[in-house]
Amino acid sequence: MSRLRVGVVGVGMISQVEHIPNLLRLGELFELVGVADPSRISRQFVTDTHGIANFETVDQLFDQRLDAVVIGSPDPLHHEQVLAALAVGLHVFCEKPLCYSLAEIAEIVAARDAARKIMQVGYMKRFDPSYRLALASLPGTSSTLRAVSVEVNDPDAWPFIAHQPYRRGTDIPKDMIAAVAAKQKRQVEQAIGVPFTDLAFRGFTGAYSSALIHDVNAVHGLLDALGVPDGEIVGAQIFANGDGGQGAVKLLDGQALWTMTHLTVPKLADYKERITLFFDDASLELEFPSPWLNHHPTRLTVTTSHGHTLSKKDLRAGYAEAFVEEMRGFWAAIVNGDPVVNPPEHAARDQALLLGLTRRHLATGPFD
Repeated sequence: MSRLRVGVVGVGMISQVEHIPNLLRLGELFELVGVADPSRISRQFVTDTHGIANFETVDQLFDQRLDAVVIGSPDPLHHEQVLAALAVGLHVFCEKPLCYSLAEIAEIVAARDAARKIMQVGYMKRFDPSYRLALASLPGTSSTLRAVSVEVNDPDAWPFIAHQPYRRGTDIPKDMIAAVAAKQKRQVEQAIGVPFTDLAFRGFTGAYSSALIHDVNAVHGLLDALGVPDGEIVGAQIFANGDGGQGAVKLLDGQALWTMTHLTVPKLADYKERITLFFDDASLELEFPSPWLNHHPTRLTVTTSHGHTLSKKDLRAGYAEAFVEEMRGFWAAIVNGDPVVNPPEHAARDQALLLGLTRRHLATGPFD
C-alpha cells in the first residue's frame, strides 16, 4: 500500500475540524507533512494540537517533498493555489466552490490534463453511504419523475463545533484581508458577466456557491442515475440579505420541476437538510444531519403506496463518515487509478447552474 505525503493549505474551520483530523486518522494512507496558513495563531494551534509542522506560505509548504495537497483556504484563493500545486506536480483536493467562473475552472482542467495529476473537488455528499444507497434504491424512473425538492435551514457551524478543538486566526493582516476581498469581487464580476447588486454578490458567494452548491451537486448525481438531462432555469431569488437562495429548474420539458431553497437562520440552533424525489407512486427522501456532526447517518426513506396502503422503508448503509470517505476516494484515485468521483468538470456543471440562477435573480429583480 502506497502512503502519500500530503500537505494542507489553509487551516481554517474546515481543515481544523475535518481535514486535518481525518488525514491523521487515515495514517495508513497519508503522511501529513505540514500545513500552511498566514495566521500564526491558527497554524501554531494545529502544531500544538497535532504535532504537525507549519509554514507561513504555500511556497514554503510546496518546498517539502509532497505527493498531494488538500486546499481548504478562502474561496477566492482556490484558483491560483490549485494551479500552483499542479504546476509543481502535486495531486490536488480542493474544497468547494472550486472557482466562481467557468473560465477559471477550464484553466484548472487544462492544467490538470497537462500535469496528468488527480484533481478532486470537495463534495463529500457523494461519499455519504446513504446517498450511495439512494442511487441504487430509486423507486421510479425518468418517465415517472414529478418533482425534486431541496430544503435547507442552517444556523451555520456554531452549534455543532463548540466541542471541537478549533482556533480562529484573528491575526491576518488587514491589507491581506482587503486584497482577498478585492480579488473575490473581481472574480465574481468575471463570473457573472453582468452588473450585479450587493445582495446578488452576497447570495452568489454565500447561499448559492458556499451552501446550496452541495445539494446541486448531489441532485445532479441523482438525476444522472435516472438519465434526466439538465433542465431550464425558470425562477430564482436571493433574499434575507444574501443568506437565502432559491431556484427552480424545469426538467423533462415540464414533466417535472426541481425546486431548491437554502436559508441561513443565524440564531436558531437547528439544522435541517432534505432532498426529496417524487415519482408517480413513490418518493425518496434523504435527510442529512449537519455536516459538522461526524458519523451521524443520513436518513434515507423510501415511501410507496399500493392503493390505500402506505409503506415507509428506512434504509441504512452504515456509519461511515463522508468527509473521511472522500479522502479514501482521493487516495484510491491517485494510487489505484480509481475514477475520480468529483472532478472539476462536475464543479463546472454545478457552477453553471448557480451562475444561471444568479443571472435570473438579477433579470427579474427581488420578488418581481
